[in-house]
Amino acid sequence: MRKLRSGVLLATRYQGVIAGAVPSSRGLLLIDCPLRTDDGREWAAQLASVGRPRYLALLDHHPDRALGARAFDLPIVAQEATLQTMRSWPDAYKGNARLIGAEADRMKRVTGVSKTVPDLSFSDELTLHLGDREVWFWHRPGPTAGSMWVILPDAEIAFIGDTVTVSEPPYLGESVIDAWLEALDELRSKAFSSFILVSGRDGIIEREAVNEMARFLRKVQLRLSRMSSKPESAGRVARVLIRGYRIPTTRRDQVLLRLHAGLRGLYTRLHASKA
Repeated sequence: MRKLRSGVLLATRYQGVIAGAVPSSRGLLLIDCPLRTDDGREWAAQLASVGRPRYLALLDHHPDRALGARAFDLPIVAQEATLQTMRSWPDAYKGNARLIGAEADRMKRVTGVSKTVPDLSFSDELTLHLGDREVWFWHRPGPTAGSMWVILPDAEIAFIGDTVTVSEPPYLGESVIDAWLEALDELRSKAFSSFILVSGRDGIIEREAVNEMARFLRKVQLRLSRMSSKPESAGRVARVLIRGYRIPTTRRDQVLLRLHAGLRGLYTRLHASKA
């Protein structure tokens, strides 16, 4: 567990995503959660001395961050598009039914998925007053149509989910790349110059990581424009794009799968919209 300024906490050792906890005089706001329910319960136990969890915010519907919400009996906050997507999920999740290179792919069968569906949603912005703490929820599409950020204006900390990933490329299959690039431009603006940026995959990131993410997405756009009429060429493009990362041998197959599946899904969506 890592402590940031203003008492904000990060859980960095669990499978899935980096989870956060924001303390206030009226309890805790949890931001994302560990993938496995046992890890979620352990995270909650660690927080017991800090405060009582009051809300859970999901930064998008990626299964790595959403499925673990089963371990928390809390009101869940998410952007409206995330709510609509998760509402359509079956109550049983099978990771091998749709492989996307996620950590959740390894989960054979997860029941109780309906417990993860958000209770509260918003369209553009939402302000939560939790005791002495003001928290802003901002819709910032990019990795998904329903991606959002959690902003702590007093502490100058921003939880940005998968908007920026550093060690590995993100899943692209449900992305909105033009909006994603606009979000990255916003992070590079003066408004965020003094903020701590917390990636949902890598924790605290440097400003150069924002630039690197933008360069990666522009490469994706270029490669997509050059792809043949058959989405099978996504595999070749994935092998080109992975060269920009130093991926351990033990994770290379999973990351290639993530890129391949994401590019194939994105290509299919884009061409379907033009049909």
